[in-house]
Amino acid sequence: MSKFDLIIRHGTIVTHETECVADIGVADGKIVILETNLSGPAHSEINATGLHIFSGVIDAHVHFNEPGRTDWEGIETGSRALAAGGGTMFFDMPLNAHPPTCDAESFDLKLAAAQKNSLTDFAFWGGLVPGNLDKLVKLAECGVIGFKAFMSNSGIEDFSCVDDQTLRAGMKIAAKLKLPVAVHAESETLTSKLAQEKMAVGKTSIRDYLDSRPIAAELEAIRRAIDFAGETGCALHVVHVSSGEGVALIAEAKKEGVDVSCETCPHYLVLTEADVEKLGAVAKCAPPLRAAATVAKLWEHLLAGDVTTVGSDHSPSPPEMKTDKNFFKVWGGISGVQHTLSLVLTEWQKRSADLLIGQSEANHLPIRRSALKLIAKLTSFNVAERFCLPKMKGRIEVGADPDFALMDLAQNFSVRKEDLFYRHQQSPYIGRPLTGRVVQTILRGQTIFKDGKIIGTQRGQLIKPV
Repeated sequence: MSKFDLIIRHGTIVTHETECVADIGVADGKIVILETNLSGPAHSEINATGLHIFSGVIDAHVHFNEPGRTDWEGIETGSRALAAGGGTMFFDMPLNAHPPTCDAESFDLKLAAAQKNSLTDFAFWGGLVPGNLDKLVKLAECGVIGFKAFMSNSGIEDFSCVDDQTLRAGMKIAAKLKLPVAVHAESETLTSKLAQEKMAVGKTSIRDYLDSRPIAAELEAIRRAIDFAGETGCALHVVHVSSGEGVALIAEAKKEGVDVSCETCPHYLVLTEADVEKLGAVAKCAPPLRAAATVAKLWEHLLAGDVTTVGSDHSPSPPEMKTDKNFFKVWGGISGVQHTLSLVLTEWQKRSADLLIGQSEANHLPIRRSALKLIAKLTSFNVAERFCLPKMKGRIEVGADPDFALMDLAQNFSVRKEDLFYRHQQSPYIGRPLTGRVVQTILRGQTIFKDGKIIGTQRGQLIKPV
């Protein structure tokens, strides 16, 4: 009789605290031992020599658009793409599902779809919109991870942006429920004014769109959200922060006692406004991509530990929604859930190269280890901690779920259209060379992705905050 269901041997385990070579023993769906040269029979074994083992990516920001808009993506294709990138859990946003997840009934519709179609574990954000304040308690009882609000136009008619009164009142309720509020922080007043002025005189180019959503609009909204969070005692999470200046505001507020955290996305760390001008609609997002100097400042704050999480903000659409000549009318969303780990790792290596020039090889290893631990924090551990997931998630330790991303950090590859698991195989990263490939993804001890192929069927479970 097997002592273990699975042993993963000789891999380099990367956690938020350590990096070490050890074997992992799995039994009854849990990690039961971490030990070098582990002895004992196992039902199956994986030789992970030369591979790094991360806790599975927990992507706290995706739009899989089910129910109602599965022609945009869908939970089946979205979760498969996540798994191909080392992901084992996602938090789906309340939009662009139709109906959006703004009450218990819409939550149940999404839950049924996810239980049927998700390859990975999942959680749901509830919506915070004008007119649904009386629905928040029921959403909390359903098990939402928190509430999402837009401080600017969402681009979706059935998910309105919040006014200050609604946001403040929603934060008060969320604080009592001990759930966070996540905000898309851009000033609706400023962005709509600038957009209308440009379109009124026929200025509808890529450059015109970029200029209509300045960093100032992000900073104004972040300040306002922080003020409301401080006033109400609400836990605030600012999603897809695109600038170092925005992160700095959040870091300062946190020092002053406000319960605030922030997320950035791979596209803000890897791409610049020059890329959207070159690539066009496939690289449009909101907030928009920024200048190279702004990206550099964002990296400074990320490496300093001021960014809490990295999420993909995967927001796909059918190709025809990316073709309007008026760039203001083009759908603003980037498809990226499949490559978060590889993108961040590759870009870090590029940016750290200057730091390593002229240093001895002995100095390289500590810097590399520090970066890998930070990536483990940003993509898994910090997500689980910030959103109060059960202790079985986001870590590699005895008692935790055996959710793993096995990566070959030395493997070079280019993103190819035919390798994308998205419903619509479009991405600003097609053709981009990356270093560090996910070769296997494991959820609760079962392989769900290996060597470019999805393994098995839907295994996802709803995970609620505790």
